[in-house]
This record gives sequence, structure tokens and C-alpha cells, in this order.
Amino acid sequence: MTALALAVLLAGCAVGPDYVRPAMDLPQAYKEDGPWKVAAPSQIDSNQHWWEAYGDPILNDLIVQANAANQNIRQSEAQYRQAQATAQLARASLWPTIGAAAGPSRAQTNTSGTPRLADTYSVGLNASWEADIWGGIRRSVEAGDAGVQASAASLAAARLSIQATLAQDYLQLRVTDLQKDLYRRTVDAYTRSLELTTHQYDAGTALRSDVAQAETQLRSAQAQLIDLDATRNQLEHAIAILVGRAPAAFTLPALPAAAGDAGDKAIDDNAQRLQSSLPQIPTGLPSDLLERRPDIANAERLAAAANANIGVARAAYFPTLTLSASGGYSSVAFAQLFDTPSRVWSLGAALAATIFDGGARSARSDQAVATYDAAVAQYKQTVLGGLQEVEDNLSSLRVLDQESAVQAQAVKAAQLAERLAMSQYQAGTLNYLSVVTTQATSLTNQRSAVTLLGRQLVASVALIKATGGGWHAGQPEPQAQPLATR
Repeated sequence: MTALALAVLLAGCAVGPDYVRPAMDLPQAYKEDGPWKVAAPSQIDSNQHWWEAYGDPILNDLIVQANAANQNIRQSEAQYRQAQATAQLARASLWPTIGAAAGPSRAQTNTSGTPRLADTYSVGLNASWEADIWGGIRRSVEAGDAGVQASAASLAAARLSIQATLAQDYLQLRVTDLQKDLYRRTVDAYTRSLELTTHQYDAGTALRSDVAQAETQLRSAQAQLIDLDATRNQLEHAIAILVGRAPAAFTLPALPAAAGDAGDKAIDDNAQRLQSSLPQIPTGLPSDLLERRPDIANAERLAAAANANIGVARAAYFPTLTLSASGGYSSVAFAQLFDTPSRVWSLGAALAATIFDGGARSARSDQAVATYDAAVAQYKQTVLGGLQEVEDNLSSLRVLDQESAVQAQAVKAAQLAERLAMSQYQAGTLNYLSVVTTQATSLTNQRSAVTLLGRQLVASVALIKATGGGWHAGQPEPQAQPLATR
């Protein structure tokens, strides 16, 4: 009873430092800020799935598939369940261990100089409990709980990474569709130019070199159109893997494109639809990243777990108190096993301490402190990396927005120059080399405009990811369940 009272008295004591989140000197605002969007976009907030702001039902469906079937997400879910089991294992040490035993034994004894061989039958219960006087077990529980929270944040980070990668691949695939439509239109235009030049050559009003230039330009455009198939196929294969399917069993249809005179308008409409899908992304304050980025939350919780492990290591310097009790029946005759005289019981307390271990405890304590210092450094580096990602993508979106506006003007000017050159060539006032030059310039500028659109879309997804994608550290932990194998 004395030992039990002592254990209760010291129950509130826990060695090791109490955890405090490592301090960070964060700026009051981002360096890159301002009206970097000119479209009329959708708004992203924490109450919606961020990818829905792009207004593409196919993208929405693909991300739902990835959430359910992506193998990296499944691996993170399994690791989360593993962390839960580890925390429960640590918490189980707070409770006594109760066991039962029953069985016969046969032994020879010699208590009076005469050997005696006898059977013994016994049945009983036993219990033992290690009093957590110095808080070592409680620190283990604290570390386990922090590990669960870190694993939950890691799961959220893995899910966000897969979602962002899928969205970027999908949007790049759509931009590739725009480029293919551009080259199809260009091939049609170059085919007409070759026919015109051939007719003029047959009529004696054009040189053979003009025909060769027209054919060279046409074949070059056809080759670049074919090359885009490789890019699109690779993006389609990557999307298939992200949604947990084999590439051979997955196909994404291309964007619809009209033919003939309506072709130009269809391409422009598709480009405008992608341009207008750029969402408005609230960046908040730099300090918001500490709660909104799951990778930062994961690093912070790992630091908390490392801090708790310092207490676990330091508790090893102090003696352990183990209380034990047992009771049951023991008899040399099985028929008398449960008689009153056969009752046996015992109570005990053991205080144990290590006197010399060659510096092992000191080494474990130093190791725990060093692990904590490394976790703190990793946490701070993760925060700094998050700030850099936000600044990078804010800068990219601002610069790309300005560049796109100028590039759009360049496209209009190049298209006008192309039309004027063709008209002058048909009128016989301009040689065909000048037509080829203006056509190549027009194509280059149009492809640059589409490429810039793709970079804007990719950067917008990257900014969403950099700001946490609507995730918040205060949200409930995921209810991970074992997933059936396929």
C-alpha cells in the first residue's frame, strides 16, 4: 500500500522538457503580391475541393478515382494505421497486465533427507503493473500521439501531391490538345499554300524553289504534329498510373475541335475556356502556412514526437516500480484443487534500477536530444521551403500574366503580317520566301501563346499546392480503413 501511495503521489511527475512549437521569424506579408490575374476566375476556399475551381468535370472525376485507387495514397493510409497501432501499443503500457495459468507439474523434493516425488496441480490469475512514476510511459504515449498526427498530415500531403500532379498532367494534356489543333490548322493552311504555289509554278509564275519551300514547311509542320502525339501519350500514361489503372486500359478523348471554317473559332474557344478556368487563389499570410500545409504540420508533429522521446530516454535514469499480485489454487491432489486450504495468493512490489551500463543511458539521451534538434531544423527548413514555393508561384503567375498579354498582341500582329504577305504574294508583289518567313513567325507566336497558357495553368496548381490546397491542421484526423487488395 505504501508503494502504491508513493506511485500515485508521483504520478504527475514527468521528466524531460515539455514541448513548445519551435519559433519562426516569419514575414508579415509575401514579397510577391498584387493583381496577378486578369480573368474572371472561380474562388478557392477551404469549404470546397480545390480542383473543382477549374470547372472541368473530367478532371473532377479523375481526382476522385485517384483518391480511391492511387497506390501511393494507399501506402500512406497503411502507414497511418501503423502509426495508430504504435500509439495504442504505447498507451497499453499505462494499464496492468493480467494473465491466467493452469496446469500440472511433477517434481522431486528433498526437505527432510528423503527424496519425495509428487504431482502438483495449480490454477490462478496473476497481474503486474509498472507505476509510471517518472512519466516515461506517458512520454511514450505523447510521442505516439504526435506520431499519429504526423502520419495523418503525411497522408494529407501525399493525397495533395497526387491531386496536384494529376491536375498538372491533365491540364498539360489539354494544352497539348490545343497545340495539336493548332498544328492541324497549320498543316491545312500549308497544304493550301503548297497547292497554290504548285499551280503558280505550273502556270510559270512561280519558281521551283518556291514549291520546295512550301513543301518543306508543310512536312516540317506534319512532323511536329506527329511529335506531339508522343507528349500526349506520355501524359495520358502518367494520368492512368495516378488513378491506379494500367495505361493500356485508360484513354482520354481529345478536346472537341470543329473542322473547316469553324476550326479557328473552336481552337480559340478551347483556349479561352482553359484561360478562364484559372482560379483565384487566396494566399493569406505567411504564418497561415503553419496550419495550411500538411507537410509543415507533419514536420512540426515529428518535432513534438522527438521532444517526447527525450523524456523517455531520461526516465531510464530513474528506478522502476513494479507492483504484482497473484491468486489461485494449488494442490497435490486434483480432487482437492478448489478446496479452501488449497488457496494461494501473493502481493509484491519491486523497485529496480540500473547502477552501471557503460554510458548507454547517457548515449540514448544524447541521441534523443540530437534527434529533436534535427527535427526542429527540418521543421524550419520545411517552413522556409513552403514560403519559397508560394513566392515562386506568385511571381510566376504575375510574370506569366504580363507575358501572356504581350504575347497575345504578338500573335495578332503575326497573323496580320501572314495574311498581308499571302495577299501580296498572290498579287505578285512579294516573293514566296517572305511568305514562308511570316507564316513561320505566326506559328511560333501562336505556339508560344499556347505554351504560356500551359505554364499559367501548371503554376496555378503549384500555388494551390504551396498554400495547402484548402487543408487545415485543425480538421479531423482521417478515418483510415484497411483497403481490399485487387
